[in-house]
Amino acid sequence: MKEPGYRLNVGLIIANENGELLLCKRKKMNSWQFPQGGIDFGESPIKAAKRELFEEVGISSKSVTLIESLDDWLKYEIPKKSRRRNFLDRKFKGQKQKWFLFKLKKNVEVTFENDPDNEFDDFKWVSYWYPLNVIISFKEKVYREALNKLKYSFCKEFKNV
Repeated sequence: MKEPGYRLNVGLIIANENGELLLCKRKKMNSWQFPQGGIDFGESPIKAAKRELFEEVGISSKSVTLIESLDDWLKYEIPKKSRRRNFLDRKFKGQKQKWFLFKLKKNVEVTFENDPDNEFDDFKWVSYWYPLNVIISFKEKVYREALNKLKYSFCKEFKNV
């Protein structure tokens, strides 16, 4: 699981009842991504996913159903010029992620007020493959792989989409 130079992280793909995915805009940037976040020491990936779901987008774990999680860990490197200070201080070069696909049980309000890092300032619901058109280039390979590996479960869940 652990690998030198990579921060353990969870990636969250959240689908609404129409089969649209939640995509969030990074604050003060024109950069869009799925919610994601670090795994705390001693925390399981699923527990981290549920915590990040609430912290980043204000969605309670009771408001979602887990459709699937990937067995594999997917990783990407962050270009040096894009690494934040806390990454540099800890000598991280990238993130190693466990991906989760959740379905909202009902319409809920997306809010960023629980996020201690205040990362996002906007969101939109998008079609399944749309994120590949707007994701920052160094994350594209991981997003493509996660979406490809989760598409069967997604299609099975959203037959009419």
